[in-house]
Amino acid sequence: MFSARSPGSMDLTLLWVLLPLVTMAQGQYGDYEYPYQQYHDYSDDGWVNLFRQGFSYQCPHGQVVVAVRSIFNKKEGSDRQWNYACMPTPQSLGEPTECWWEEINRAGMEWYQTCSNNGLVAGFQSRYFESVLDREWQFYCCRYRKRCPYSCWLTTEYPGHYGEEMDMISYNYDYYMRGATTTFSAVERSVF
Repeated sequence: MFSARSPGSMDLTLLWVLLPLVTMAQGQYGDYEYPYQQYHDYSDDGWVNLFRQGFSYQCPHGQVVVAVRSIFNKKEGSDRQWNYACMPTPQSLGEPTECWWEEINRAGMEWYQTCSNNGLVAGFQSRYFESVLDREWQFYCCRYRKRCPYSCWLTTEYPGHYGEEMDMISYNYDYYMRGATTTFSAVERSVF
């Protein structure tokens, strides 16, 4: 996915399969003929969630997440607001054969996760927990008819400090998000 600290001093690093985030992978398919879709404008501010609120976001069928945007606010429970952009996968990958929700990554803990079964990230669900000033996460993953050849790596594009704003976009059609990792520090949490 990508790396950015999430609410409560959680550093979220996204993994990209063929895209920079926690895990990245380079593919051999470059037949995209679709322009990026702009970030969805779900509210006046363009975020999919309000501070301290849960959310569920899924790309349309046959599309995957290619951009992640987030802002941090310490006064709002050391939480983040999120926004995503999707893009159709290349025809060379075929249609999605199945989609599923991965296991929940608990709040207040470090975690590392990639989509199982060679899946690509096509959505997220998240809930905020006031007790730890952090979020739990769940990835929506889709596997495609043709296996995506890749090697994965952590992106180097992430905020250097947990409160920094983040705007990560895959400019290469051969990169896809595969997952994410976080770090969590109770020391950096806000105390009210």
